[in-house]
Amino acid sequence: MAFCNRFGSLMRQTIAQNSASNGHGPMASMLNAIRSMSSSKLFIGGISYGTDDQSLRDAFSGFGDVVDAKVITDRETGRSRGFGFVSFASDESAGSAMSAMDGQPLNGRNIHVSYATDRAASPRDNFGGGGGGGGYRGGYGNARENDSY
Repeated sequence: MAFCNRFGSLMRQTIAQNSASNGHGPMASMLNAIRSMSSSKLFIGGISYGTDDQSLRDAFSGFGDVVDAKVITDRETGRSRGFGFVSFASDESAGSAMSAMDGQPLNGRNIHVSYATDRAASPRDNFGGGGGGGGYRGGYGNARENDSY
């Protein structure tokens, strides 16, 4: 029930904003409103290699209470992989940070900010290791010879 009430108020708010402004069309605003309803975690792409967790937190702390800021690093080298995540205490803070920071420079590079999406678990995630997507083909000789059953 609370979800329906919140959804209804966001819809009314979105329609009121669109009728009062010449901004984006109603569909884009409505989709952004729905997307931001439960999303307080942002994906930050295009991060420079000099950006660390603390500088990422500092860059986004002006928009609200940052719960967590993490630059993703390579396991072997410890070097930044060029992206990270920032989690806010509220959905509103995340939305305003995304609007303001997307395309803006951070430590010499223009960053891309969007809502983070959950990654679905794959069999690789659950069982580790792994290569191809199928059974084992052993044997000698030409691979075509081994394919006949």
